[in-house]
Amino acid sequence: MALSILNNIPSLAAQNQLAITGQNLQRTLFRLSSGSRINTGADDAAGLAIADGLHANITALTQSARNANDGVGKLQVADGALAQVTTLLNRAITLATEAATGTVSVGQRDALNQEFSAIKSEIDRIGGNTTFNGTQVFSGATVADTNQLVGSTGSLTVASALTDGDTYNFTFGGKSVSFTANSSTVGDLLNYLNDPTTGKGLSAYLNGTGNLVVKDTTGGGNVAFDGTSTGTALGNFSNPNVSGSATTNIYLSDSTSSGASTIGVSVGALSSLLLNHGASNVSLGADSLTGADDATGIANAKTAMGHINQAIANVAAIRGDIGAGINRLQSAVTVINNQTQNLSAAEDGIRAADIAQEVANMTKFSILNQTGISSLAQANQMQQSVLSLLK
Repeated sequence: MALSILNNIPSLAAQNQLAITGQNLQRTLFRLSSGSRINTGADDAAGLAIADGLHANITALTQSARNANDGVGKLQVADGALAQVTTLLNRAITLATEAATGTVSVGQRDALNQEFSAIKSEIDRIGGNTTFNGTQVFSGATVADTNQLVGSTGSLTVASALTDGDTYNFTFGGKSVSFTANSSTVGDLLNYLNDPTTGKGLSAYLNGTGNLVVKDTTGGGNVAFDGTSTGTALGNFSNPNVSGSATTNIYLSDSTSSGASTIGVSVGALSSLLLNHGASNVSLGADSLTGADDATGIANAKTAMGHINQAIANVAAIRGDIGAGINRLQSAVTVINNQTQNLSAAEDGIRAADIAQEVANMTKFSILNQTGISSLAQANQMQQSVLSLLK
């Protein structure tokens, strides 16, 4: 090789290789310090895309597991509330059985009916006030119950006076019941509507908020009010919104459209007016354990007993549905946790640095860096030999 001082080719080669070694050493140090094989898109563009996709799957699945566990918590709250409703209904059965016997007086039935009314009010409170994370557990979409009418204003008592001459007409199932006030009270209207002869199958009572409720007990439905005057004491009548199905929808996803699903568990609407399950509908709203005389009181108590028994069966069925929903959500959590574990392993295989290999690379590139610096020094020394020719 000719001696030249214009370009030091060995030095250039040593510089180039030293730069490559420096880059490799820097990349190795990045991997060791971060624990990740991919620190920039330049390290592995395809691997980065796959790893980020897997990480998105893992993040969504982790939150889905939390969603499912929250759903289990809400359903357990519903189940606990319904357990208390069953306890109340069992007490109501005791009261109805006692009221149905001939050894109880009318006044004593009135006392039993007061506790029965309190039980219905407590069921209403449980249905309306049971919440989870600030949302009502048993609330749902509502529809008008055409079997009932409720006075929408006022707070009535049995002794409330009705306006003389006011006529109250109720139609249902092809029947018509009329009552004209004449020095009458709300109690007189209740007795008139609850009498099998004059009421023709209607049932009336004052609910927990002091409004008059009129219900068709014959199954004719579509109770309507078309009186000449509503009277200031009763207010306007309307069909109450007492129906509905409160469904808890739990969203599960792995961040993709194909991996998304929803588990819906219906807990139903809960009130004394609505203790339904499937096609089995029952209401305790119009039930009473008392009457104008012994015969009427006993008959009412027996009717109420049948409704209470059906309500107990319906609540048990609802709790069965809730239990099935809890089991399903818990199974979903198990599957999601398994997915998360396997996807994490897959992501780790792509993204994580092989520490043993990187330590070996660091040793190699450290030595190459030292030898490269030494080689560069030797290459620079080679041109000094030209001076010896000029001596």
